[in-house]
Amino acid sequence: MARSGNLPSHNGSDARPGTDGRRNHLRALIRESGFASLGELAATLSVSESTVRRDLEQLEHSGDVRRTHGGVFWTGESATIRAFEDRQGTTWSVKAAIGAAAAALVSDGDTVLLDGGSTTYELARRLVGRQLQVVTNSLPVAHLLSSGDSIDLVTIGGCVRGRTAVAIGPLAEAQLRQINVSTAFLSVAGINERGYFNNNMMLVESEKAMLAAADRAYVVADHTKFGKVSLSHLCRLQDVHGVVTDSGLDPRWKKQIEDAGTELVLAEV
Repeated sequence: MARSGNLPSHNGSDARPGTDGRRNHLRALIRESGFASLGELAATLSVSESTVRRDLEQLEHSGDVRRTHGGVFWTGESATIRAFEDRQGTTWSVKAAIGAAAAALVSDGDTVLLDGGSTTYELARRLVGRQLQVVTNSLPVAHLLSSGDSIDLVTIGGCVRGRTAVAIGPLAEAQLRQINVSTAFLSVAGINERGYFNNNMMLVESEKAMLAAADRAYVVADHTKFGKVSLSHLCRLQDVHGVVTDSGLDPRWKKQIEDAGTELVLAEV
């Protein structure tokens, strides 16, 4: 994938005049190249860099791109992996806020492990362009983070699970036993007084291996997951370092998490 220079011209229908047409053209350029500098985009579109900046603000707000020092990365849906293409509505804005709060827990230079799931995908979007080593069993996350050179990316193999496109099973667990990471972020389907749950037994076994590989682990889950139970038990409330959720969490569950001695991070939506 090209990362700089020789941006495609896209002289077709996307190049029609007007703000919407220009932004569609800009979106297509970044999607095709994966990464582009501000100067390259301005030159290709024959507009000022300030105009490009304004357009990029809108594209970043919609989740299609992420601006970094020196340019912009594509973070929208891909032509080949569309597990999370329906990023609309209130639910996704909550996941985006949780992802941003979780990203704030990561320091440059960290080694981070990302589980699959829509909330961890939003976290991954906010890691694009940072200096990190990332391990993941998620094909969408791996595809997203492969667009730039700043992240040292390690992918976990195994049996790929359905729509969420995560690798799980004995092969994944064997690989996870050979690594160590500073921080792991895991998604779950349910949380209650007994701890954290997920809806696939093989997935839970792989997540247990993730917990063992991490110096600290956070569960990322929106407030609707609390008070729910699923097929397979992952661990107790106190067996993770923290939980990142949103400010819609019921006070009863806030107390439950804090009483377990687990850090609670609340994202403002």
